[in-house]
Amino acid sequence: MSDPLIFLIAGEPSGDALGARLMAACKRLTGGRVRFAGIGGEKMVAEGLDSLFPMGELTLFGVFELLPHLPNLLRRIDQTVAEILRLRPDAVVGIDSPGFTVRVSKRVKAQAPDIPLIHYVAPTVWAWKPKRAAKYAAIYDHLLAILPFEPPYFEKEGLPCTFVGHSVVESGAGQGDAQRFREVHGLAPEARIVAVLPGSRKGEVSRLLPDFRATLECLLPTHPGLVAVVPTVATVRDRVAAEVAGWPMPTILVEGDGPKYDAFAAAEAALAASGTVALELALARLPTVIAYRLNPVTVALYRRLIRVKYVNLVNLMLDRMLVPELLQEDCRPDRLATELRRLLDDPAARATQIDGVAEVARWLGQGGTPPSERAAQVVLEVAAGRSDKARPETTRAQESAWEKGP
Repeated sequence: MSDPLIFLIAGEPSGDALGARLMAACKRLTGGRVRFAGIGGEKMVAEGLDSLFPMGELTLFGVFELLPHLPNLLRRIDQTVAEILRLRPDAVVGIDSPGFTVRVSKRVKAQAPDIPLIHYVAPTVWAWKPKRAAKYAAIYDHLLAILPFEPPYFEKEGLPCTFVGHSVVESGAGQGDAQRFREVHGLAPEARIVAVLPGSRKGEVSRLLPDFRATLECLLPTHPGLVAVVPTVATVRDRVAAEVAGWPMPTILVEGDGPKYDAFAAAEAALAASGTVALELALARLPTVIAYRLNPVTVALYRRLIRVKYVNLVNLMLDRMLVPELLQEDCRPDRLATELRRLLDDPAARATQIDGVAEVARWLGQGGTPPSERAAQVVLEVAAGRSDKARPETTRAQESAWEKGP
């Protein structure tokens, strides 16, 4: 029997990280007897993927941000579907990015219903558009959930769904080396470092970095030795570098997980765009202020649909505002500076946030079988036609822990 061929589709850096860990886990579980094709970024390429086209073409967000790129997006959907039909893989795994992966999967389902379709990262039906659960059930053969409370939403629609845990717990976010970071960048022990994370999409960077700069300028009179560290990714590196070149405080640009996590260890606080990085910061026990802003028309549409009180997963799981969130009209330099100053100067505020994420980390799958390995087990089983296996005991135990609450 030939080695299984898994076709992976990732559309943004967080999906690229998930895909790379999934590929590595599949290789470990099969002793390297597995093949890959599809679309991914630099991390998936490093694991051996020959990407069909650059993943950066799919890194889009928001209705009005997407429209100018729609013709190329439709062309890439056609190209991806054609490649899947040509290769006839043993399984297709779409990793988040539903705007692209769901459209591809629907067409594959219609033209080749025998090809197993898996979606990695369940849609947030608990937050908005609950009818998506039924729509996913009509397309996919299996769903991989990263949160312990998600499977019942889909299982009641007849879609097998496995909680595998959140891959961010495998990132090494809490294992950075503060001393190494200071030595590499020639920073004195007394230098006060703030991590600034404007996001991984071009629109996020354009909207947030000017406000983040103004926020730090508000702090300079009372924190004259402030040093900004800006972790970035390849898709927006040049734009971020150009923006921070004129900042009025020492500013260090870093790229890659190792330097980023070393920066987290050295920093006293973080100012970050809402997204997966907020979980990395929580696992690193770095007190954080979350900010975000979208096109006002896009936001007006979303606000009619959103069903949750918070955007940060830590706050959602705790059902309280542990990590400050300043969104849209509240995302102003004076407000951001006030919250950031509190985390820099108030030990009690820092301790409260640091202590509050421990239970969330456990719910996300920290400890036990790595989430990527659980996901790989399901993918390989589906590819081999064994998708009816029961969820493992570790999965049920974590779901039970979530139900009991902190």
